[in-house]
Amino acid sequence: MAGLLHVLVVEDSENDTSLLLEELRQKGYTPVHERVEHAAAMTSALERRNWDVVVSDYVMPEFSGPNALKLLREKKMDLPFIVVSGTYGEEAAVDMMKAGANDYIVKGNLSRLTPAIEREIEAAKNRKARAHAENSMRHLAAIVKSTDDAIYSLHLDGSVASWNHAAEKIFGYRAEEIIGRSISLLFPFDRRDELIDNMQIIRRGESVGRYETLRVRKDGQFIPVSQTVSPIKDELEKIIGASAIARDISARKREERERTELVQELTDALKQVKTLSGLLPICATCKRIRDDRGYWQLLESYIGSHTNATLTHGICPECLKKFKDENKMEKAKAA
Repeated sequence: MAGLLHVLVVEDSENDTSLLLEELRQKGYTPVHERVEHAAAMTSALERRNWDVVVSDYVMPEFSGPNALKLLREKKMDLPFIVVSGTYGEEAAVDMMKAGANDYIVKGNLSRLTPAIEREIEAAKNRKARAHAENSMRHLAAIVKSTDDAIYSLHLDGSVASWNHAAEKIFGYRAEEIIGRSISLLFPFDRRDELIDNMQIIRRGESVGRYETLRVRKDGQFIPVSQTVSPIKDELEKIIGASAIARDISARKREERERTELVQELTDALKQVKTLSGLLPICATCKRIRDDRGYWQLLESYIGSHTNATLTHGICPECLKKFKDENKMEKAKAA
């Protein structure tokens, strides 16, 4: 471990600070530092830059190691805090360690400084990594709890290890009812081979991609689901189980079925519709139509036998006007 090291030095002595920095240089570090000797300066320095470690004297004219440690912890900053004091006192060292200091070193024994800094920086990194992992786990747990998808895990023997709220809602089993029991409870009898095949794929370290299948609810109802299954590995990459995500697709399947039925109904209706096409011989005088057998039929009869239309009788505006005009002329002649 070597390279740049950002050190905030809480110290009233420039000479002691120089000795401290020289010790770090001899161990291969290039220290980037700032020296402060009262609370306001320390607060300002903490706000301006990210530091790797805080090294503090125990007693100073306007400040002290305990006060510097208290200021750091009040800001909830997880930085290594190492006391380097010119005067060694067991009671003071114990008090500082109880207050949260990471180490207490006598200025006459600075050879312990670099190992202490390295150790505490590594420990701080581990704490941050654990905190990040715990936050990620909490975030993931919140997602698993709130999602509408059934999310559950299995041991390699097919028994249920975990069961989220959506799984309870979709499959009807409460977590305490199904955890420890075989997931085969959800499989129709004619699909038990599917479970065997899936677990064989999982043992090979492979995932079962999304596919659609049927499951059985606690009440015996069959339910269509879209599902994926993935292997679970431990920190040594050993496969220890499987995780499954299942989505209830009943609504989608119902919509697809209704759409298919509608298309079929329309297709059947179109097949029943009779249409007229081609050349139709029609008499210019009586308006009769000659059918495909050579017989002349009334227009109404022909259309009625070749379509689903029903003709009603009426008179168009032009014919009505013509009829009225002719009627007037006949009345005039009669007069």
